[in-house]
Amino acid sequence: MTGGSARELASTVRSRQRSATGLVEEALAAIAARNGAINAFTAVTRARALAEAAALGAALAAGRDPGPLAGVPFAVKNLYDVAGLPTIAGSRIDRDRAPAERDAALVRRVTSAGAVLVGALNMDEYAFGFSTENTHYGATRNPRDPTRVAGGSDGGSAAAVAARLVPLTLGSDTNGSIRVPAALCGVFGLRPTFGRLSRAAWYARAQRLRRWYCREMTEASAKADVILAPATPYPAFPIGQTWMELGDKRLPAAGHLGVYTQPLSFTGLPTVVAPVANSGPLPLGVQIVAAPWREDLALRVAAAAVALSVVASPSPHSTEAHAR
Repeated sequence: MTGGSARELASTVRSRQRSATGLVEEALAAIAARNGAINAFTAVTRARALAEAAALGAALAAGRDPGPLAGVPFAVKNLYDVAGLPTIAGSRIDRDRAPAERDAALVRRVTSAGAVLVGALNMDEYAFGFSTENTHYGATRNPRDPTRVAGGSDGGSAAAVAARLVPLTLGSDTNGSIRVPAALCGVFGLRPTFGRLSRAAWYARAQRLRRWYCREMTEASAKADVILAPATPYPAFPIGQTWMELGDKRLPAAGHLGVYTQPLSFTGLPTVVAPVANSGPLPLGVQIVAAPWREDLALRVAAAAVALSVVASPSPHSTEAHAR
């Protein structure tokens, strides 16, 4: 897609410089033309998207507020319920499940802000993995170099943004599923404070460990505005590579990708992953960790780093060349 960030695109719709239908049609055309090169989408909700865009345009014409994300196309990791689609969570066994009767709560929140859902995205099966080399639906390819992994488990979510198929995606992150793909694909990712959004139950023992670790990290964050940490130990590796040699150690290539995200996962602290500027031929990311409920602070630091050209998302030249 062309035209800038989600915020900029919504502004053009709200000011009637562009229509929601036009934005959605552009996203659908980009998916049709370029998704084959990266395999980010597992389903496209074309009819729904066009209907929602038309309804949003009618609301705007009638003088109603279309919402802060007016007309912005977005997609979701396929573990979220989407009305009319089976919730497969990257699996084959769930492919024959009855379609969801309604959207998941978080999907509804994004659409209530005016965004338009255009599809569901590839992921590691049941979110267990760091590379999105999915056995059933194929590997998602990194838009920066389509011979390499996109990271996981939200590989489709990061790749779709990096390839500019959509400006915004919805993922999930327990141990690095948003942060690792964002780092490897060279895009921004946000893992909010644990508890800000709806979540499933946790075992009591794990919860006690989480609370202890969170206290330790919260005390550390009180001494600084943010804490910085690497997002991954190395950039994206070639699809199919099993092992990574680091010094005299032989490590599982995919499994070791979470070595820097997993410890921070226990804290539940809000974290922005930002792509490091001029990192070389492949993207690398940095984690910007703030105190509980201070997503605003992590985002402000990321914005300041962008202004200083310390972080920046590279252009997806390799994907466009591959698609041609």
